[in-house]
Amino acid sequence: MNLNDTTRLSRLTAILTLLQTKRLVTATALASKFSVSVRTIYRDIRALEQAGVPIITEEGKGYLLMEGYTIPPLMFTEAQANALIIAEQLVLKNKDTSFIRDYSAAIEKIKAVLRYSQKDKANLLSERTQFEQIKSLERNSSNLSDLQFALTNFLQTKIDYINAEGKTTTRIIEPFALLSTENWLLLAKCRLRKEFRYFRLDRIKKLQLLTEKFEPHQMTLQDFFDKNHDQ
Repeated sequence: MNLNDTTRLSRLTAILTLLQTKRLVTATALASKFSVSVRTIYRDIRALEQAGVPIITEEGKGYLLMEGYTIPPLMFTEAQANALIIAEQLVLKNKDTSFIRDYSAAIEKIKAVLRYSQKDKANLLSERTQFEQIKSLERNSSNLSDLQFALTNFLQTKIDYINAEGKTTTRIIEPFALLSTENWLLLAKCRLRKEFRYFRLDRIKKLQLLTEKFEPHQMTLQDFFDKNHDQ
């Protein structure tokens, strides 16, 4: 999802919320609120209509939702909810404070309709994810979604990992946090070494989520940083 797509998603969500809470909204007022052109608002309204939202246009007055129409509760899989958390981290790096405010408000509305179990896991993932802009596009992985699931469900995870010397070892780990600087890093407790280690996601060549769970670590990510900074 690029920045333009994320911006539009935030705006569409906010427009839909306004249509639910106000009887009538005008294209001019919406354009002013979101700092876009009236033509852009026209396109947004058409996009919502194409998505099945019954919007009534009153010529010369504005837009309103068809009477009696209610938006059904949003349902997300856990992986989709986790993807939203990562998208939120990306948005928070944007320099436009109004965009951050609007997107954060939209995300809070989305979180509000998650099931309690999903909401708790989404909040945990927010606390255990730290993001800096990825500079290298060469390094990648296909394990981020599985590791998010392991982290929030406290599942032991088996990985085949290639170290800096090119040697492959098999480890059983307890995923604790996800961080990104130049590349995505996993902070996890290595059961072999009996200590926390960083693992680069692009060096994980094979990953298996095990059925065995581990006891949740009570410390926060900041607790970990504070403890290791002092050492």
